[in-house]
Amino acid sequence: MKNARVAAVLGLLIAVALAVGLASREAAPDSPVPSITNPGPLGLKALFVYLREGGRDVSAQQSSLESLPADTRTLVIAAPQAQPVTKEEVAALERFVQGGGTLVYLSPHTLGKEQPGLEEWLGLAPGPLLGTNHQGLDSEWVDPAGVTVDVWLQAGALRGLSALRVSRDRSLRMEREDAVPLAGRAGASVVWRWASGKGEVYVIAGADLAENRRLELLDNLRFWDALAARGPLRFDEFHHAAVTRPPLSHGLWVFIAQALAVGLVYVASRGTRFGAPRPVRVERHRSSREYVRSLGWLMRRAKVEAELLPELDSALRWLMQERLGIASSLPDAEAARLLEETCGVPARDYLDAKEDLLRTRERTPVKPADYTRLARRYANLERQVTGRAGASPE
Repeated sequence: MKNARVAAVLGLLIAVALAVGLASREAAPDSPVPSITNPGPLGLKALFVYLREGGRDVSAQQSSLESLPADTRTLVIAAPQAQPVTKEEVAALERFVQGGGTLVYLSPHTLGKEQPGLEEWLGLAPGPLLGTNHQGLDSEWVDPAGVTVDVWLQAGALRGLSALRVSRDRSLRMEREDAVPLAGRAGASVVWRWASGKGEVYVIAGADLAENRRLELLDNLRFWDALAARGPLRFDEFHHAAVTRPPLSHGLWVFIAQALAVGLVYVASRGTRFGAPRPVRVERHRSSREYVRSLGWLMRRAKVEAELLPELDSALRWLMQERLGIASSLPDAEAARLLEETCGVPARDYLDAKEDLLRTRERTPVKPADYTRLARRYANLERQVTGRAGASPE
């Protein structure tokens, strides 16, 4: 019995050591940080190497923006999320721009969280979601998660450009009277320009224009060539590095795991039973189908179909606003037109469904079959809005 316990302890320790070794050999996942040291799809290393090998004066800003070198012509702040830009740094940026510098701020897609100081100074607000297209690409599989936006005004660094490739995410608005939208799609702006003093500020929704995965698409690279041609260009790396405590060594974690394993084996071997083991009690739970049938029976008995009909249209309009940026306050005809333009759903499909809903609601009482028919029609519309039209509702 004693030899069996020793063998069990040794086997457990060997298993822990193997698990730690395998975990340390796993490849690190692609980093989402838009840093010039990140070679992954979301990194900016390709842009930095391209500019440096092309003879451009590019470098990294590893300290606070208050110590920005005087010869800097362009500063790129690429969606930092590890550290916020302080008020003192914002004041330094304002002086830099007023003195003739160019600031390129690649804003995170989620505003109001990581950089409140910069967003307050620049007056940023979230915009509607962009649609999807593959304009200018050889195939729809070149960048299935992206969208092509048009250059509306060829000014500044966008002079001579016609189209840019960005992520299909939220656009942004710059709430300054003298800020000008330069690029976007269907009224959703992606690139803004604000002239301040002798310099200028470019605000872009997301770091998509500089990412490794989209750098060579359309006119993205030409935009950075135009900026680098102005003079020394620096990438802010200081705000990508989070201030953290040094991690514990792997050896300490292995020692702690071994000590816990030995302690558990000792407790299990020296513990006292309070009686013979009893058979496990088998519990049978009700299936999900029974709950659904009970809920359907309760709804039918309550005869709430008439009250639930308006909720079908309200839920669809809310989804159109969240996914496509179509305001719920718009008339049905205008909302149907925008729905057809953004995701290809025929306007008549939505208007017919709405008319059918209104006719059915005027009947008293509303039959369950009528409610089921309308729910199926609106479910089909919701699948088309969310891009799941290929899935069968049955």
